[in-house]
Amino acid sequence: MSRLLYRIGHFSSRHPWRVIMTWVAIAAAAFLLNQSFGGSADETFKVPGIESQKAAEALEEKFPQESVSTANVIFHSDEGLTRSEARAAVAEARTELAAIPHVVAVSDPYDARGPTLSPDGRTGFTTLAFDTEEKVTAAQFDAAERATEPVRAAGVQVEYDGGLGSAKGEEAGGVPSEVLGVAFAVVILAVAFGSLVAMSLPIVVALVAILIGFSAIGVLSGLIAVPEIATIVAMMLGLGIGIDYALFVLTRHRQNLAGGMSVPEAVGRANSTAGLSVLFAGVTVIVAITGLQLSGLRMLTVIGWASAMMVTVTLFAALTLLPAMLGLAGRRVNSLRIPFVKPKPAYDPKSKSSRWSAKVVAQPVRYGAAALVLLGVLAAPVFSMHLGFPDAGNNAPTSTSRKSYDLIAEGFGPGVNGPLQVVIEMNGTDPSEVDGVGTALEDDPGIASVGAVALSPEGDLAAFAVTPTTSPQNARTGELVDRLRQDLLPDALRGTEAKPMVTGGAALEADLATQLQQRMLWFLGAVIGLSFIILMVVFRSVLVPLKAAILNVLSIGAAYGVLVAIFQWGWGAGLIGLDGSVPIMSLAPMLMFAVLFGLSMDYEVFLLSRVREQFQRHGDAKAAVVEGVGSTARVITSAALIMTGVFGAFILMDDPTTKLFGVGLSVAVILDVTLVRMVLVPAAMSLLGKHAWWLPGWLHRILPDIHLEGDDADDFLPVPTSPPADLAASAPGAR
Repeated sequence: MSRLLYRIGHFSSRHPWRVIMTWVAIAAAAFLLNQSFGGSADETFKVPGIESQKAAEALEEKFPQESVSTANVIFHSDEGLTRSEARAAVAEARTELAAIPHVVAVSDPYDARGPTLSPDGRTGFTTLAFDTEEKVTAAQFDAAERATEPVRAAGVQVEYDGGLGSAKGEEAGGVPSEVLGVAFAVVILAVAFGSLVAMSLPIVVALVAILIGFSAIGVLSGLIAVPEIATIVAMMLGLGIGIDYALFVLTRHRQNLAGGMSVPEAVGRANSTAGLSVLFAGVTVIVAITGLQLSGLRMLTVIGWASAMMVTVTLFAALTLLPAMLGLAGRRVNSLRIPFVKPKPAYDPKSKSSRWSAKVVAQPVRYGAAALVLLGVLAAPVFSMHLGFPDAGNNAPTSTSRKSYDLIAEGFGPGVNGPLQVVIEMNGTDPSEVDGVGTALEDDPGIASVGAVALSPEGDLAAFAVTPTTSPQNARTGELVDRLRQDLLPDALRGTEAKPMVTGGAALEADLATQLQQRMLWFLGAVIGLSFIILMVVFRSVLVPLKAAILNVLSIGAAYGVLVAIFQWGWGAGLIGLDGSVPIMSLAPMLMFAVLFGLSMDYEVFLLSRVREQFQRHGDAKAAVVEGVGSTARVITSAALIMTGVFGAFILMDDPTTKLFGVGLSVAVILDVTLVRMVLVPAAMSLLGKHAWWLPGWLHRILPDIHLEGDDADDFLPVPTSPPADLAASAPGAR
């Protein structure tokens, strides 16, 4: 593999235009395919096989009129909505709202048969039914704004929820998070390389890869439903990993140039050494992310495959496109020097990182124990983790969807924002035996009201709404779901063949939590096990991958704990634009584990490959750790800062779920590059000594021999000559 990567890098550097034009052609083809066959993000969430999903599908089939896309327009006036001026304005607005394209019905909040006015008469809403499930467009929202102008002129507050609320939210401006991430990466690369030319290469490689990756995901969304969160995660990984992988290869290339190699040889060797580390690190990330297939959730599976597509494209770009651009740049890769930025030597035994790692290696128990205690403290809140789905109640207080949520809760009760639906399969049961079920439920203290029972035209399905007394995210709402399923409904239908089911937001959360718990062990076992095998093959060791798996799990647990403290407990939530506590999205722990475990293995490969290289040269295990950390700390720190900046930029977005991923991923990277890479790994490797590289004889015979960081490079690379004076100090090494 090392020889193959050397040939690829060598060829790409000698024929740069062939490779670059090939990538341009691929990018153009992917873009055109996306324009022709690509689809849009799909926000439908389905978990086949669970009770709440079965009930929702039964409702959709038997009561199609109840399954149309809807949005509410909420009216509020402290002076009351029953005054004549307000009633006339609402009536005029309803007429205009009905004329909006794709609106097929507009309810009347004053309808005596089913008014939607609060008991105090100050809050009401009208429901718009659409004949399409497509997102509400900006044009439709603008039409709604014009239609409700008479209501606002009458002194009535107007807010929107559902698709209309989302459409207004999309009007928010500001700099996109991905642009901020790139800007942050530019600064870090400029400081790391001290050259505008060198700084620009990883950025260009990452952006080309993202263009192709997003086009591929767009084509995929034309074939299957791809959720919007998949594109967000793919963007995070594409930017962070794309820049980081190019950074590692470019750093090694500049060191090779400083060592006196010709440009093609420097590129080839960088590809065969750092590029090989990139290859196995990328494969580990892909394995971890595609492990989401074992979640049993279609949404997570699609996110995993979409993210894996992006990582794959960035991986190939770092190993082929970057070498071509390096060949094109030649020795001008260090041109356009940045003032006041001085390059660092490849390895300086007096650097801060070298001195620090020497201290850790000399006292591994002291430093390792302190780091473990700190990780344990950070991970402690994870035992209080509450999974759920953020809703409009977690949006920014200034958003119309949040105002709508609060007005509904204040005027009608918190449970109206998350009603439950009871669906009963009749199975030949007489409808009269079901009529009294609602009455039997009304005495439960957790139920505010029970709707009328509706029977399907065929008489085989009955359904009615149950409004809890508590909000959708309240734990007592989940307890109500359990009582309905286990006690209330079975008791009310005892003696009949009817089969009750419960659906709604709280029911879906309960079912999803059960599904994830059942699959979690399989998922963890597969991701950790496959990553263990990959690292065992790469490093020909049993203890190194075992140590890596344990430390990665600890750092990820600490990141989870920080999420609980910020999002559930509200510690510092205001600093990231949150108003109060937010539940941890049910899918987040499994998805974040896959991403973070893969990313942690990235730094493990880059660091330990250099430690292994040094150990094989002189056989001193502790000295190899100091030298390995000292020669990689600066480039790994730069990569981690880029990754943190890219992930952290997404914290600025309004969506709480996006903030959650931004915080979780950036915190995990910070913990990994500080406590794990700079403390726990050196401490563990020092304690293990030469035994770290132990491998049973029978495994030694059957495992392929993989060489990282140039273990066998001298077999096919020429001996470098004396470094040119202008390049001798140009390689950014580790410090």
